[in-house]
Amino acid sequence: MSITTDAQALLPELVTLRRALHAAPEVGLQLPNTQATVLRELEGLGLEITTGTDTTSVVAVLRGAHEGPVVLLRGDMDGLPVVEQTGLPFASTNGAMHACGHDLHTAGLVGAARLLAARRDELHGSVIFMFQPGEEGYGGAKIMIDEGVIDAAGTRPVAAYGIHVIPGPNGVFSMRPGPAMASSSTLRIRIVGEGGHGSQPSSAFDPVPALTETVSALQSMVTRRFSVFDPVVLTVTQLSAGEAINVIPDSASLGATVRALSDESLATLAVETERIASGIAAAHRCRAEVEFVTVYPVTKNDPGTTSAAMMTLTDTFGPGRVETMLEPRMGSEDFSFVLHEVPGTFIFLQTTPWDLAGQTVAYNHSPRVMFDDAVLGDQAAALASLALSHLGTPPAL
Repeated sequence: MSITTDAQALLPELVTLRRALHAAPEVGLQLPNTQATVLRELEGLGLEITTGTDTTSVVAVLRGAHEGPVVLLRGDMDGLPVVEQTGLPFASTNGAMHACGHDLHTAGLVGAARLLAARRDELHGSVIFMFQPGEEGYGGAKIMIDEGVIDAAGTRPVAAYGIHVIPGPNGVFSMRPGPAMASSSTLRIRIVGEGGHGSQPSSAFDPVPALTETVSALQSMVTRRFSVFDPVVLTVTQLSAGEAINVIPDSASLGATVRALSDESLATLAVETERIASGIAAAHRCRAEVEFVTVYPVTKNDPGTTSAAMMTLTDTFGPGRVETMLEPRMGSEDFSFVLHEVPGTFIFLQTTPWDLAGQTVAYNHSPRVMFDDAVLGDQAAALASLALSHLGTPPAL
């Protein structure tokens, strides 16, 4: 039996699992019910299972019958604090939502574990299954790395793979070598002046105009200090100053999200935001307090691993199902921490329900986004095939 045939036989069970997860999402690093569900689904597969200390993570190691390398496969498990508006019969009603498809990622990784466990006798090496909480801004991958997931099989993986669902032509896998997703950083600037009466600005050091100038200068900085071929996105999302309308406040603040596609741009951003804020503040007889924190690094796909992954998935599903992403995505992903430790590839699986094909559909993180769980068999088969491409029968010497 082919791996795709076996995966399709698993599809009804995986759909049932996905919908159960979808109906009861949990947010953050502590997902006790999701963890219990995953542990239950892995029972009987002969895996070496450990759970996290600082999170409700699950790490499962499958040891093949023969010696060989290690491959890591990852699925994130957490939802978002979003009130679902899909109207699906299995929609969440607890105030959270799997609005980024992590329910599919979890179910697909369970499917891959089942497919590979059934082929244990063929495996020349081991597989680490990484079931991760806290991807949505909590750095769960970094915590799992600190707790030893990379070395869970005793030998570091030769490759790591993750698949993420997105809207798009149903069943198409897409990836690219090099930067696949942007880094994510937070920028906070506080302009400190000296408040006073709103009718007498000359007797105060007003931080508000300094702050508004800083917002404009930051936008100009992005277009003048960075190449259009190495894009940066800086979006100011928060502004705060005084509360009384006739009082000049002592301070004014902004918050911004910053995305970049290279380490060089990240380093420049940290320097330039400080320089701009401090210079403008000084011109207004104020001072600037700047905090620039990188939350997730750039998600960089290893070129060799990515080229091989494209060939593997093309062999498995056919050339019409695999495409090269022309551009990186400016969203961020904490699988980037894994790819900083292990060569690997982050893959997108497009999965808009067929009845919505050709329509304008909601995107990830929307309360109305919907994914077609009919792809779960192919998702499981893809992850399993990528592992088998490293752990199959070694060539004769």
